[in-house]
Amino acid sequence: MTDTRTRPTEETETTGEQTKTQADEQQRCPECGGPLVTDEERGERVCDDCGLVVEEDAVDRGPEWRAFDASEREQKSRVGAPTTNMMHDKGLSTNIDWRDRDAYGNSLGSRQREKMQRLRKWNERFRTRDSKERNLKQALGEIDRMASSLGLPDTVRETASVIYRRALDEDLLPGRSIEGVATGALYAAARQARTPRSLDELTAVSRVEKDEIARTYRYIARELGLEIEPADPKSYVPRFASELDLSDETERRARSLLDTATEKGLHSGKSPVGLAAAAVYAAALLTNEKVTQSEVSDVANISEVTIRNRYHELLDAEEGTIAP
Repeated sequence: MTDTRTRPTEETETTGEQTKTQADEQQRCPECGGPLVTDEERGERVCDDCGLVVEEDAVDRGPEWRAFDASEREQKSRVGAPTTNMMHDKGLSTNIDWRDRDAYGNSLGSRQREKMQRLRKWNERFRTRDSKERNLKQALGEIDRMASSLGLPDTVRETASVIYRRALDEDLLPGRSIEGVATGALYAAARQARTPRSLDELTAVSRVEKDEIARTYRYIARELGLEIEPADPKSYVPRFASELDLSDETERRARSLLDTATEKGLHSGKSPVGLAAAAVYAAALLTNEKVTQSEVSDVANISEVTIRNRYHELLDAEEGTIAP
């Protein structure tokens, strides 16, 4: 009587031998049977004996950079999203999407939704384990919100986040509100990046008063030793001209008026925002573009009285120009 229980083993051994034979054939030259080697520089597989090119244009699945030691390899390696100071954990933790859908876009069942809700809750608790992290998370959220409202770039947000982290590490927050220090950090970062916003503009999007913002800004700038140059009135001109839809000629004329005023010392002790707004209005008059003091006042967030006083001074300072 034949024992049929040995047949699957025999078939498995036969299949394994065939697979091994095929693998060996793939590693041998089809012409002379010599061993195949890979030429990584040319992306080819060639026979080591006769030189026959068996495969060409191989895909290089390695990185595009080269490293000559372990430290350089670790420095150049890129895995996952880049870290950022705009998140309290620098983007290193896991985020669970708020949408109750799987990887294929299908809606989750009721049990799965409850499970994901519990996971979100615990994940949020683990991400902010102490009061310092909760403080940082709230402040960075405020910085991102205000920067979005003011149209500030990511570089300014990143700098503001670093300034706030320094203030938190050096224990400058006791006695001051989180929103006040966050707004002061954003104001300082905008001035450092030469994309300044006025205190009135920051007050409009902040949850604290103008006096507190100014006081907190001066405090953190002094304590952290921030090197911030006085605001240049010309840095406001492009934004004002763009929002008023004025021509490039008017913008150039406004810059020229401000240069003349700076040479004659008229800018000393005066608000940079007021000078910039007055220069834009005076330049529009000189180039025959229709813009009212009220429109400039709304864009610059200053009073019309300031514009009237300053634009007369700018026109008088301009050589060969008579104020109307």
